[in-house]
Formats: sequence, structure tokens, C-alpha cells
Amino acid sequence: MKESLVPIEQIEKSIYLIRGQRVMLDVDLARIYKVTTARLNQQVKRNQNRFPEDFGFRLTCPEFANLMLQIATSSSGYGGRRKLPYVFTEHGAIMAANVLNSPAAIQAGVHVVRAFVKLRELLSANKDLARKLAELERKYDAQFKGVFDAIRQLMTSPEPKRRVIGFNVKER
Repeated sequence: MKESLVPIEQIEKSIYLIRGQRVMLDVDLARIYKVTTARLNQQVKRNQNRFPEDFGFRLTCPEFANLMLQIATSSSGYGGRRKLPYVFTEHGAIMAANVLNSPAAIQAGVHVVRAFVKLRELLSANKDLARKLAELERKYDAQFKGVFDAIRQLMTSPEPKRRVIGFNVKER
């Protein structure tokens, strides 16, 4: 088996949850496929019939602003993006590799699919664990409630701590 052009762990970090779907930004996908973002978006525009809404979509201004805060993307006034980015679902990422049709894109497309599948398996395993825990909780009485609560707390991912930026004015 050939070594990945881009490690799957790096691909996994490029997958975001937007509108309830796991997606990748056009800039990340272009980097993985070893093409420019402009080239990727050009091929998507030329092959619009291959990219229905469930394969990818363009972000709205509020979605992009929220994402910029999360991933520290530069603003358009300082050499950053001037257009709203496209995002691609797993199927859209595969289709993008097909329309680019370069050996690097095809090989990297396989790794992108594997990253999406790995995330799906992790989510499924967590759901199975939660279901089994609920069954055990129903089976045993309240004396184990503290144990079950502790396990549930360990299963939930911690919310990232956010620093408040700006001034806080205390009202009296």
C-alpha cells in the first residue's frame, strides 16, 4: 500500500460540521489534492451537474464569519479570501477528485474517503456505547446511578474554553 500524500489525521482535522453535515473547505481539499483553490473551484463550476446540493454548497456570510473565528483565517482586506468558500461533503470530495482527474487527486481522494469513514465509525461506536449504557442503567437500580453519570460525563466531549475578547462593562 502506498503511503498517504497527506496523513489521515491531518485530513480529519480539516473536516467541520456545518449545517449538520461533515464537510471540508475548498482550500483544504485543494491542498490535499495538490491543486490551487481556484483550479478546484473552476472545475466544480465547469461540472456543476456533478455537484448537487448534498455534495457541496457555498457558505453564507454568517457561517464563514463563524468559521473564520474558529480557524483564524485572514480577512479579505489582508490578502485572504474575497469570495465565500465552497464546502464539500464526503460525496462531493470524491467527485472533486474525479473532475480534477490527476493522479495525486485520485490517490488523495481515497484517503479523504477513509477519513470520513473513520469519523463515521467513531460516531457510531459512541452511539452504541451510549445505548449499551442506557440498557445497563435500566437493568440495575439507583445504587449505580453515580457510576453511570460519571461514565456519561467521560463520553461527552468537553466544550472548548473561549476567551471573551473586548471590554466587559459591569452594570450597577
